[in-house]
Amino acid sequence: MLSKEAYSKAAQFIAEHKNIVVVPHANVDPDGISSALACATLFKALGKNVTVICPDTKPENLAFLPGYADLEQDLKLNNNFVIRIDTHGSLEIDKLQYTVEDNYINIIITPKDGVLETHDVHIGDSVHGYDALCIVDTADLALLGSFYATNEQLFHRLPILNIDHHASNPQYGTVQLIDSAAASATEVLYHWFMSEPVWKEYITADMATLLLTGLITDTRSFQNPNTTPESLEVAAELLDLGARQQEIIQNIYKTKPLSTLKIWGRALHNIQIDQQARVVWSSVSKEDLAEMGATSKETHGILDELLSAVPNADVYILFTELESGGLKASARSNDVVNVNIMAQELFGGGGHDKAAGFKIKNYENFSLAVLEAIQSVVAYVQKLNGVQLKTSSSSDPIDIVKVLSN
Repeated sequence: MLSKEAYSKAAQFIAEHKNIVVVPHANVDPDGISSALACATLFKALGKNVTVICPDTKPENLAFLPGYADLEQDLKLNNNFVIRIDTHGSLEIDKLQYTVEDNYINIIITPKDGVLETHDVHIGDSVHGYDALCIVDTADLALLGSFYATNEQLFHRLPILNIDHHASNPQYGTVQLIDSAAASATEVLYHWFMSEPVWKEYITADMATLLLTGLITDTRSFQNPNTTPESLEVAAELLDLGARQQEIIQNIYKTKPLSTLKIWGRALHNIQIDQQARVVWSSVSKEDLAEMGATSKETHGILDELLSAVPNADVYILFTELESGGLKASARSNDVVNVNIMAQELFGGGGHDKAAGFKIKNYENFSLAVLEAIQSVVAYVQKLNGVQLKTSSSSDPIDIVKVLSN
């Protein structure tokens, strides 16, 4: 848990700003969306104007979340730059012209009578209408995807509150609220919200449902190694506050479109294992997605629900080719390999010790890119374990029928 000073500093940040944009990472997961909506709910209750962004297509399976309908995909920026001229109620303008010279725009104002002075010229209010950014569950700003690329100037102009639980977060922003010991970003938010006595009244059943959604999904119903006694205590307290656990379970785990089931089946079919390095992986290409009528977002859950069930392995990786280009890889591990360090050193990715990810943007062939990535991972694990490196891959298809029957 963070210090009282850290929570107070973040609360002061909110108090000092009026028009706040809340954004989770692209390829958003339930913890990211729930965190963003929870922040938006609280900030609005505090009298703030809030715009909450979902950087890509809104996940349909999360439509049950309170506030889901308010999600925007982009900002509505006012690009007008206003220069105000004080006419003192009597000065009439004869001509208004402009010229462009040496990268400067010269605005020429000619009064009919009298003259304009420098003190008559005023710059209008902020052109974009926002005065702060709140970034949630995002280890690096680049993970905001096209939203960051499109609005990069805004990130340089506005102060940023950085709320996260990833150990790989480089502490970007003006104010940081980062607790790598927390199982989810919503767990960080719960402690923050409860640290301010005045805010406790805003933890309604809807708010508790949002916070519990992130905690349940990021711990995989408290099965992942990141689950701590404190996580369980927070979950119990949220239930006491009215969190609708069964609604979360029904929508997240028990309701899946046919296309999702089909693409999960394809991922099972594609499972491979390197027996010596104890690395298990699968891949889903754009062709697989098209054939099954699925989207890349529907691969979420495959790694935790299916691949991690394969026995006698230390590292599990799922590669998914994205419709927008490039591939993303999600990795899980046990105590033997720190996949956060592995993802950082090999691919510039990151995350948690036992759950991390990375992206590969440029490649010509998806299957070849996956093979090259796996070869790097296998070599890394073998070196870590002091095993002599092999000159060729020992990857063999796994008998999935045998696995599922165990």
